[in-house]
Amino acid sequence: MNLRLGDCVMDLSTPRVMGVLNLTPDSFSDGGRWTSLDAALRRAVQMIEEGAALIDVGGESTRPGAQPVSEQEELDRVVPLIERLRAETACVISIDSMKPAVMRAACAAGARLINDVNALRAPGALEAALSTGAAVCLMHMQNEPRSMQTAPAYTDVLAEVGAYLTKRAEACLDAGIARDAIVLDPGFGFGKTLQHNLALLAGIEMLCELGYPLLVGLSRKSMFGQICAAAGDQRLPASLAAATAAVLGGAVI
Repeated sequence: MNLRLGDCVMDLSTPRVMGVLNLTPDSFSDGGRWTSLDAALRRAVQMIEEGAALIDVGGESTRPGAQPVSEQEELDRVVPLIERLRAETACVISIDSMKPAVMRAACAAGARLINDVNALRAPGALEAALSTGAAVCLMHMQNEPRSMQTAPAYTDVLAEVGAYLTKRAEACLDAGIARDAIVLDPGFGFGKTLQHNLALLAGIEMLCELGYPLLVGLSRKSMFGQICAAAGDQRLPASLAAATAAVLGGAVI
């Protein structure tokens, strides 16, 4: 299985690690740690040296209860770093954004993957993604970051997440985005209880059967705090165990 990333192709026959770099003061895991350009660049290089094949750059927190930021503020956070990463590394850069203007600017600066927790549902997002030629990652989220953890409810979380992701992938295909440029993400922790998250993890194989590469974002999430009674900086072992389970089920990023 390959992923077409604009002018390059990533071989996904071996699982790939995505390093997440939050250029925000309020992200749940590393908020406020990499807000200067030099510090963020050093952290990105460190992750690449440790084995990351992709670096996901985000300028707006999507943790539960997070407040939105302006388009200009998000651009000011992410574009300078993406320009430096493109100039100084060979790593694939991903832009984590829901805003079409940020997607366009980030890809013009060097990003090759658009990672949208809103699955390109914002007005103009599909068109923006298509215009860049970048690959897209479509994530499932119930409601929005500010309200997603208020009272998440499903009849069958695995079936509903699968149906939603299929529908969004079909919207991309209808818009003209190539099938081999689409990645799916079940959205662990985005409008899900602990039991919903565990059901998704147990059903990873079924989600892989949708026919697209599957990305899972599990690192240090609150589900591990509930399971292990561990603070955020103590959740790495549980995160690695869950990521390994996901890979064994067929996840590739």
